[in-house]
Amino acid sequence: MADQTQELGPSLLRNTAQRVAKFAERRPGLASALLGLIAACGYPPLHAWWIALPALAILIAHIRTVPTWRGAVWRGWVFGLVHLTLANNWIATAFTHQAKMPEVLGWFAVPLLCLYLAVYPALAALIAHLLARRSGPLAFGTVFAAAWIVTEWLRSWVFTGYPWPPLGLILLGGWENPGLARALPWLGTYALSGAALICATLVVLAFSENRRRAAVSAWIIGALGAVMLLPIAQTNSQETAVRYTLVQPLIPQDEITDHTKFAEQFARTASLTMPGNDQSRLVLWPESAIPDYLEEGYPDRYYLTTFGQDPIVARRRIGWVIGDQSTLLTGVVNLNIGIREDGRRGAVSARNSVIAMTGESDITHHYSKAHLVPYGEYLPMEWLLEPLGLARLTAGGIPYNPGPGPRTLDLGEHGRAGIQICYEIVFSGQVVDRDDRPDFIFNPSNDGWFGLWGPPQHLAQARMRAIEEGLPVLRSTTTGISAVVDANGFVLQSIASGEADKIDGFIPMAHPPTLFAQFGNALPLAWAALLALLGFGLPRLLALWAACG
Repeated sequence: MADQTQELGPSLLRNTAQRVAKFAERRPGLASALLGLIAACGYPPLHAWWIALPALAILIAHIRTVPTWRGAVWRGWVFGLVHLTLANNWIATAFTHQAKMPEVLGWFAVPLLCLYLAVYPALAALIAHLLARRSGPLAFGTVFAAAWIVTEWLRSWVFTGYPWPPLGLILLGGWENPGLARALPWLGTYALSGAALICATLVVLAFSENRRRAAVSAWIIGALGAVMLLPIAQTNSQETAVRYTLVQPLIPQDEITDHTKFAEQFARTASLTMPGNDQSRLVLWPESAIPDYLEEGYPDRYYLTTFGQDPIVARRRIGWVIGDQSTLLTGVVNLNIGIREDGRRGAVSARNSVIAMTGESDITHHYSKAHLVPYGEYLPMEWLLEPLGLARLTAGGIPYNPGPGPRTLDLGEHGRAGIQICYEIVFSGQVVDRDDRPDFIFNPSNDGWFGLWGPPQHLAQARMRAIEEGLPVLRSTTTGISAVVDANGFVLQSIASGEADKIDGFIPMAHPPTLFAQFGNALPLAWAALLALLGFGLPRLLALWAACG
């Protein structure tokens, strides 16, 4: 009787798996779409990784059993289309904060973008099919993981790149537990995505008819689940001597360009920043915090915003707010002035920037954003989408120019700051100047147009950068979520969405350069090569060795 009871559970699971497999073979497109939908629930804010991993396991079996390469491509592409569309639904929300286009266009813009992004999962499925379609599930899953690492890395830079979100994000634990993402210093983000597929392969093996293989796989899955779920005793992070004040002023997105609100916005930001005249500190304001142009040399008409004065007066007022011993890092928009098409002297382009300014009102450093937001600061596939009536969402008609890439700003007693504006922080391996390593990363952002899914995903990816680079990340946003993340990926302090508040403290200590910090994305690509060798080469070498023996 006991033996029958013990067999009942595994038999029921295997029968269920067989029924799912039959449905998938009858309706492969629908099955791929449903799997993409379920797997996307593994990302924040849902973070349901316990259903995402089984969905990925079924996807592996679904692609492995397809008889033709065209079928593999189709299943991978449909999965990617639905998966990435749900994960990027925050882009559609951004269309509600502009007046250029009907809001409904946002719900078409996201799948239009993902028609292209889905090419990369399709390519991974094709590679796995061509190299390992006759292999067992372990070898196939390993090759699929290797292919996914390479294609996700390609997605991060081809046509300027768009890596949001990486599959490995589902392995990041809660704010007080990095989960399996604690392996990022030795893997890198894209190899962590491969690790997610290896975990899914273990789920496939747990349904094996081979009891020993199924039992071992189940034990490993259980151990990995424990790493994700069990709380970790967080020791106090070591701190530097650099004091900071990080401000979240709560500037709603529909007020960002409302000139009647500028004075009120500045007063709120100032009240959260003061007092600070007797402190040496680093003050952190978000992207879109200052509507004024603070550089000199623009035509006078550009300075009539908050203060109705010239840029010197504007800087002096800000310097008085932060205190004469402080340094301010804040988001601004800088203009490139030239002769416009109408013959007038004016702005021909803009730069989304961060400036460093002293309490004496001197601008000492500039940083210009390198990775611009699709639909926000540039229109992807402009040749196709502009004739359809789509435009970029930022105010104004002048284009944004990208900056040269990561830079470290030496702020003297206030530390060495690496700057990543807004969604630049999601580009693994592209956030730090490796020849001039900073002490911390400052990530100012305007997340007010990111909807419900965008801000928690954005913060989660910032945590991944902290872990893999071994650097603390300080995020100041207009509406939330602002946070201080230590070099282990723990969220030390945060300000929730929809609140006006500040965080005071001392900047956490950086770790020595991690393995990823030293080698960058060469590291996940090396892991991809190793997985490909294990999945594709070793089974054949072992078979040849056995035949020769």
